[in-house]
Amino acid sequence: MKRLILLSALLYAGSASAEDWKPLFNGRNLDGWEKKGDGQWKVLAVGMLIAYPVSGEKNPFGQAWPIGEKQYVSWRQTQSWLYTVGEFGEYDLHVEYMTPTGGNSGISIRDSTRGRYSYGPDPDFTKTPAHFGYEIQILGAVKTKYPTGSIYLFAPAAFGHEKENDWNSLDIESRSDIIRVRLNGHEVASHPGEPGRPKTGPIGLQLHDRFSVFLFRDIRIREMKK
Repeated sequence: MKRLILLSALLYAGSASAEDWKPLFNGRNLDGWEKKGDGQWKVLAVGMLIAYPVSGEKNPFGQAWPIGEKQYVSWRQTQSWLYTVGEFGEYDLHVEYMTPTGGNSGISIRDSTRGRYSYGPDPDFTKTPAHFGYEIQILGAVKTKYPTGSIYLFAPAAFGHEKENDWNSLDIESRSDIIRVRLNGHEVASHPGEPGRPKTGPIGLQLHDRFSVFLFRDIRIREMKK
């Protein structure tokens, strides 16, 4: 009888958990999101979100050469973000993505600046969202100090769980006392959070530079009940 009661409780808990998930991206349009910076964010007919760069007037290839390294880097590294209009406290976040090898992106959480220093005519890369809230790194199959799944600047991820040139899933637990990241079902990084940094904020998707292209799908959230 005890086993039956326990099994029933587990089945009920699983059902309730599934019902708590809500889509952040509806697969039809960008309702509930706002674009920041010089980038293209489009919804495809198949219900996926694609992020890709535009050159714009800052394209150094349209000017006389040579150009300075600082000017080139400023052009290349100009970021774009797609932020949720709403803000969130404690939650589980699920995001699936695909990018060619080397594609650079990230997921911003708890960033009150909404990336405003990372784009525009004079970006300041010492004030990107990772310096105010937290950024979960996405760097397509590149082994570096902070590979995909890292809590950038705080907790390097275990490498080797990302699928190259294929769909991958990131699951982020944001709690008042812990941030935990799973990549394709494997726990790869965690951090208790930096004292003084926000516990709540919007969620953002990053297009890091003018050489990256990303696809996103199945973006959903499960907020913790108080």
